[in-house]
Amino acid sequence: QEQLVQSGGGSVQAGGSLRLSCAASGLPHNISSYSMGWFRQAPGKEREGLVSIGRDATTDYADSVKGRFTISRSSDKYTVYLQMDNLQPEDTATYYCAADPGLFAKALRILGPGPYGDWGQGTQVTVSS
Repeated sequence: QEQLVQSGGGSVQAGGSLRLSCAASGLPHNISSYSMGWFRQAPGKEREGLVSIGRDATTDYADSVKGRFTISRSSDKYTVYLQMDNLQPEDTATYYCAADPGLFAKALRILGPGPYGDWGQGTQVTVSS
């Protein structure tokens, strides 16, 4: 069964840090073909693509998180991490990881995964002032 399992998240005060993880399993294609990324959605707001990493390790960041968030991927490529530093109250949202075998990094971040992609289950991040 293909799935993306997220861990991490929680509550932190403004200026703090959190790290999210997303572990892939059961994916039908070679893991090396997948781009992976992170998204978030706050109540009443549209989904926002934050950052992605491509099959060739290229990365694409949204301006809203550039310089504060860092994406990385394990050497076996099955796990992607999101290091979030200097968190602010406006970063409060549910965070989702995603993977897609057919999109480059920027396309994944802007469009989200396509019909052959997958979403993680989501994890809440709450930043208090």
